Amino acid sequence: MGMKFVERVLRALCPHRFSWPRIGVNGQDYQVCLICGTAYEYDWTTMRRTTLLRPVDGPTELMHQSKRP
Repeated sequence: MGMKFVERVLRALCPHRFSWPRIGVNGQDYQVCLICGTAYEYDWTTMRRTTLLRPVDGPTELMHQSKRP
């Protein structure tokens, strides 16, 4: 529980350095933070990030997933 809290705080404090917009497999444009990996939908009309697509769960979540059968 304590580690999850620390990860959320660190993610909230991330200065977000975004990659160039990319196109996903479903044709949706998105940008990914190069530091924390959080992804946002990208709108070319307004040239802005719009909706949060995928927050990163962090390394502890990845370790839990790899242990599952």
